[in-house]
Amino acid sequence: MFLAYEGKLKVFSRELRTHMTDAEKALWIKLRRKQLKGYQFYRQKIIGDYIVDFYCPGARLVVEVDGGQHYGLEEMAKDRVRDKYLREQGLEVLRFSDREVLIECESVLEKIYVNLP
Repeated sequence: MFLAYEGKLKVFSRELRTHMTDAEKALWIKLRRKQLKGYQFYRQKIIGDYIVDFYCPGARLVVEVDGGQHYGLEEMAKDRVRDKYLREQGLEVLRFSDREVLIECESVLEKIYVNLP
């Protein structure tokens, strides 16, 4: 199934791939090259009007790595709207904090693994 996206986000998506956070880099090392159950993941993927951190089309799974800016009331509300939209597209959304990824990476990978069919 094709997921439509907003073309104007393409340049921004490329920029985000170039300037990933330390947590995103650490997780990407574990997700790339079909290392989890043979599933392909993409980073900084455009879905609709949003850019998600990681997307696995084969499992219809979105993985978000949230830094401190996501924990303010306004940002949390935006994330709820975003997650609702993604779920309406038939996607599962998993969210992890930067800290979780950096300190408990194996636990994060286990949670992703069990969400892959």
